[in-house]
Amino acid sequence: MIVEEETGTFWEWVIPMCFVLCASWTIWHIPAYILTWAPHENESKLAQITAVLEGSDIAPNLPGLFGGFADIIDYTALFLLPVFLILGMRGVRVASMEFQHYRPIDRFALFFGRVTMMLILLMTSVMLYEVFLRYALEAPTLWANELTLWIGGFVFLCSGLYGMQQRSHIRIFILYDVCPRWLQKIFDTIWTLVFVIFAAGLVFGSYKQVFITKFHNWELFGTAFDPPIPATVQPAVLIIICLVAIQAVINLICDWNLEPEKHTAADDIDEEELEAIKRAVGDK
Repeated sequence: MIVEEETGTFWEWVIPMCFVLCASWTIWHIPAYILTWAPHENESKLAQITAVLEGSDIAPNLPGLFGGFADIIDYTALFLLPVFLILGMRGVRVASMEFQHYRPIDRFALFFGRVTMMLILLMTSVMLYEVFLRYALEAPTLWANELTLWIGGFVFLCSGLYGMQQRSHIRIFILYDVCPRWLQKIFDTIWTLVFVIFAAGLVFGSYKQVFITKFHNWELFGTAFDPPIPATVQPAVLIIICLVAIQAVINLICDWNLEPEKHTAADDIDEEELEAIKRAVGDK
């Protein structure tokens, strides 16, 4: 169905940002969850992750709950993640420039599109802050570059899920458009199957290394700031690739009965942007 609703509302900014903040706190304090729920039997690994938590804990004076290392803020952030996810999915609106054949099942990917926008905003803020400190105050930080890389990795991954839902991935239509609809459906089924097989093979071949070696051992980046980029981005790659594969299957099902589309060079022209440019240069 095509949805025509007001977009860019206050809550469409606030809820994704709250989700990002809760996710950021949760990710930064994952060592507390590891030590609480899945502690290492190896004493050296246990001491290593404990040292990481002691050095990175934002609220070190709060006692752990339920006999563990995770405190009340850690559990609150973890609890609020699905709350903001559900609120965000319920409140997301499709903008005029987005894919208009909207389905309720697409709300998840659409919400992560808004989350990606908030991540880009935060990444840009970090970069501007670093530029100001470096060139205006001559006092550069030790963490801005790595934090930008870290956020940028999640931007890349989340935008992949959103791009799949929007059907904005690169596609070549030279042969596709001249085929009858029944053959187009066969093409769609084949490429979706190939992608699902690729995702399954990627997860099967690397999940032990990623989730045991990288995540459970909480591997750090090895710089002065030393963020856990390997321990977080690599698991996110496997999780997101599974979500993208699921979204590809959803797209196949939702688009099965749609009328065939003909693609031309005019599809690349954004009429609204073109009109805005004309107004800007005074061409009425």
